[in-house]
Amino acid sequence: MDRDAQERRIQTACLLILSAVALGFALYWLRPVMVPFVLAVFFALGLAPAVDVQVRALRLPRAVAIVTTLVLGGGLLTGIAALIQISVRQLTANAPAYEARLTELIARTANALPLERIGLDTSRILDALSSIPVSSIGGMLLGTTNAIVDLLSRSLLVLIFMIYLLIGRETRLPGAARRGIWLDIESRIERYIVTKAFVSGATGLLVGGILAVLGIDLALVFGLFAFLLNFIPSVGSVIATLLPLPVVLVSPDTSPLAAALAIALPGLVQFAIGNVLEPKIMGDALDLHPIAILMALILWGMLWGVVGMLLATPITAMMKLLFEQLEATRPVAALLAGRVSGAPRPAARAEPA
Repeated sequence: MDRDAQERRIQTACLLILSAVALGFALYWLRPVMVPFVLAVFFALGLAPAVDVQVRALRLPRAVAIVTTLVLGGGLLTGIAALIQISVRQLTANAPAYEARLTELIARTANALPLERIGLDTSRILDALSSIPVSSIGGMLLGTTNAIVDLLSRSLLVLIFMIYLLIGRETRLPGAARRGIWLDIESRIERYIVTKAFVSGATGLLVGGILAVLGIDLALVFGLFAFLLNFIPSVGSVIATLLPLPVVLVSPDTSPLAAALAIALPGLVQFAIGNVLEPKIMGDALDLHPIAILMALILWGMLWGVVGMLLATPITAMMKLLFEQLEATRPVAALLAGRVSGAPRPAARAEPA
């Protein structure tokens, strides 16, 4: 009996591994459809509380509340895109001054380093580095931002999925009991998305405001990237802090003090919000180990790119909640939570809305 049970466990483990590999290939192959659908699911979960508030407090019909929510969200994204385009045009207009500043910085650095002692020709290095177009920074940021905004706001498939998901969802009444694994998953993911959006919005506003006060070009763009990258745990805050560095260095009107503050103050904001405010607000809502989150970032980034990295944490949390319901996959859920011993912790009940 023991040998048969052991063989069944091995077979089950092998089947799970093969299923996971097959599922990975399917997700990669179906990403043109799956990415818009998953985005629509998480957008619907994030917008659902706003729709419910309008239905309960303002007594609006659900269809009208959905339309007003989508119109306000679309208008907000359109306004952000317009501000970004204005900032990038300003950067392009100041490109000659940036190129002169970049050439000066390169010349000073090359003269300070003993390049000739190790057999390097300083003049050739200066010519090669001086040919780098500074205006490409704005083009790169504009292209990346437009791609994200287009994916979030102009994708017809995302919009269609999101409308049907919002229509099919029932209005949540305050104090109503929630039962079932799907309602538990929906409650936790909804709480995570709303809280994360609030925290990320505060981060983006503070970072953009600090850079704007310091006179840094593209301050609004960097504030938007701070908002988006805050959805990527650990790595995103570091990238958002260092992202303004090239523009700060080549800006001719930025003093050394302002340049130092443009890196130090946003870094301080990221640290304070990410390590003090956010843990107190969110608590242990997802119950995921940091190593599991980092591995999920790598995996979903390989499958779906930047969008996969943004959605890696809530997708992994949903998978963990599902794994907890099956006897064969409970050790995997315990591993995602950092409990290597495999003893699953009782699932927490969802808090009423």
